[in-house]
Amino acid sequence: MPPAPPQPPQPPAGLRGSATDLLPHPSTEDQPSTRTVLRIVVTVLIVIGVLALIRLLWQPIAWILIASFIAIALSGPVNVLQRRMRRGLAIATVYLSVVLVPVVLTALIVPPLVRQAVEFAEKLPQYADDLEQTIQKNERLNKLDEDLGLTERLNELATDAPDQIGTVAGVLRDLGTGLVNSVFAGFTIFVLSIFMVARGRRWIDMAIEFRGGPHVGRLKATMDRIAAAVGNYVAGAIVQATVAGVTAFIVLSALGVPFAGALALLVALFDLIPLVGATIAAVLVGVVTVFNDFPVDTIIWAVFAIAYQQFENYVIQPQIQKRAVELEPFVVLTAVLFGGTLFGIVGALLAIPVAATIQIAVQEWWRYRLAEREEAITGEGPPPPQEAGPAEGSGGPSPAPA
Repeated sequence: MPPAPPQPPQPPAGLRGSATDLLPHPSTEDQPSTRTVLRIVVTVLIVIGVLALIRLLWQPIAWILIASFIAIALSGPVNVLQRRMRRGLAIATVYLSVVLVPVVLTALIVPPLVRQAVEFAEKLPQYADDLEQTIQKNERLNKLDEDLGLTERLNELATDAPDQIGTVAGVLRDLGTGLVNSVFAGFTIFVLSIFMVARGRRWIDMAIEFRGGPHVGRLKATMDRIAAAVGNYVAGAIVQATVAGVTAFIVLSALGVPFAGALALLVALFDLIPLVGATIAAVLVGVVTVFNDFPVDTIIWAVFAIAYQQFENYVIQPQIQKRAVELEPFVVLTAVLFGGTLFGIVGALLAIPVAATIQIAVQEWWRYRLAEREEAITGEGPPPPQEAGPAEGSGGPSPAPA
């Protein structure tokens, strides 16, 4: 009888089954749970909602940011006056001075400017006649006038100029209406900044102490450094505005422009506004030069204003702020460009303080991490945080005396 054919080897009893049973199946532990997915969705929705809310409330948020900036800037003079008077009286004195400066400047500049503008409009026909006679005496200018008809157009403009005073008055009236509508915003910002100067530092200390923990001293030292950096930025901006005012006074005095001192002060004040302040001041002063010696003074002033503004933007401001807030000139210029592009004047105004705040926060965090590593290696406690310099003149709002 022939032997039976050999049987194929059978798998062990515990491994018997279909081929699909041998394929790897995804583990339920590797799949995100419903709770995790729900948490991610809720987090994304919250972030989107917060961004949308910030966009809707951007105007009051901008007011609060500007108020904080003003409060930190004025806390230095308030702290100095507080040595000689009560803090409430010191705050009132500083803020009253801030309000009176633009009022006095307007009273000094606007009436003479309006008077000269009306006089210029009345004498414009005479200026046109003088120019026409000058052109007729010059062969080349006469030929150019015949080709382009310059004197005819100038005579039409001079004849219509007195009639356009009413239109100009209407434009000024509309401008005044816009300024009046902005009074509420300015008043709100000033009130907010007064509250911050009076109680701001106490609020910050209370928030830090409420958080508690072993890092209270380090957080307070960080806030002191940030307040000092913002105060130094304000001091640097004042130095920059002073340089602009002094150079403008020298040029205007050399040209013999009337009210050179008041106009230089106007240039200095507008220079505190980033991006557009210097341009607005240059245009206003250029209008005054038209009434003094046109076109020589106007051309000289325009060339000076353009050249100085470029020099200030790329040389003076970066170098001053580099020493004031310890930021590299490249970072200063980049921060101003980014802030102005994203948020306009408010962004440009706050760009350098925000950049300095980020730098200080990163530095303090890095020091904390290094202290933790040193503590883990040596077993010794971390060194105490570095205290910022005195708050007077550059620090944040100090708490009111109890």
